[in-house]
Amino acid sequence: MVLIRRFEEKLLEVYRLGKVKGLAHPYIGQEAVAVGVCEALQRDDYILSNHRGHGHSLAKGIPARDLMAELYGKATGVCCGIGGSMHSTYPEFGVIFSSAIVGGTIPIAVGVALGLKMRKRNNVVVSFFGDGAVNIGGFHEALNMASLWRLPVIFVCENNQYALSTHVKRHLGARQIVDRACAYDIPGIVVDGMDVLAVYKETVKAVERARRGEGPTFIEARTYRFLDHGMYYVGEYRTKEEVEEWKKRDPIKLLLNVIRNEGIATDEIIKAINEEVEKEIEEAVVFAEKSEYPTLEYAKSILYVRSGGL
Repeated sequence: MVLIRRFEEKLLEVYRLGKVKGLAHPYIGQEAVAVGVCEALQRDDYILSNHRGHGHSLAKGIPARDLMAELYGKATGVCCGIGGSMHSTYPEFGVIFSSAIVGGTIPIAVGVALGLKMRKRNNVVVSFFGDGAVNIGGFHEALNMASLWRLPVIFVCENNQYALSTHVKRHLGARQIVDRACAYDIPGIVVDGMDVLAVYKETVKAVERARRGEGPTFIEARTYRFLDHGMYYVGEYRTKEEVEEWKKRDPIKLLLNVIRNEGIATDEIIKAINEEVEKEIEEAVVFAEKSEYPTLEYAKSILYVRSGGL
C-alpha cells in the first residue's frame, strides 16, 4: 500500500511538471482494495483493470519502474509506451487488460473466465470497476452469463462514492450496489474498502469458491479517493469536511495501527519499508526519464507481434 501511495504521489508531482502526457487518475485512498484482492491471488490468476488502474498493476506485482516508464510514454514501459496510464497491461504478471471505457472490462473478464473453464484451468479472474459501471448494460449481461455458466470470476466494485463527480445516491436506482448481485443469484458481499485485512479475507473466500467451480462472487468494497477524479481539477462537488472525515480512515494508517498494536513489526522495520519504497520510486522516475521514446516503426512492430501477426 505504501508503494502505491508513493507511486501516485510522485506521479502527481511529475504530471504537474508536464512530464506525463494525457490523462491520469490517482488511486490514493483506495490502496486497501487493490492490495487486499491481489494478495489473495496467484501469479497466474488474472485481473482486468480500469482507468484508475495503477494500484491494481502494482499490487499484482508489476515493477514500479516499468509502469512509470509506460506513463512517461517510453519504450521500456509495460506496453512499450503505447498504452499509457489508462491502458497499461502486462499479461506476464496476470494484468491481462485495462480500459478507459467505464465498465468496459467486465464482459471481457467473463470471456476470460469462460476460456479458463473451457481449458479446465484452475485459475480465477478479477474485474475491478467503479460504482458508476454498475449502471451500464454490459455489467448486467456479464453478471447474467457468469452466473448461468458458473464461471470463476470475481466482480470487485470499488465504490468510492462518486462516478466522476456524481454521488452514488444520485445515480443508483437500488438501495445499495450489492443488491444488484442477488438478481443474478450471485453471492454479494459488502466489505470495508479501507481495511486491507477485511478485503483480503473476503477475497480469499471468493477465490476458494471460484476454484471449487461454484461460480462468481460480487464484492462491493466501500472506499474513497482522497484526491480529485483525475490529476486535473474538475470542480467543486464534495465538501472539504467530507474528504477530511474519510481521511481519518486512511487505509495505511489503519493497518499501521494493527501492526503496532499486535507487535507485528517494530518502528524500525516500518521505517525501513518506507525507505525502501522511496528508493524504488526514485529509481523508477530516473529509469523512465532516461528511457527512449518508441519510434513509429518500433510501435508498429510491437503491435504486429502482440496481435498475433494480424
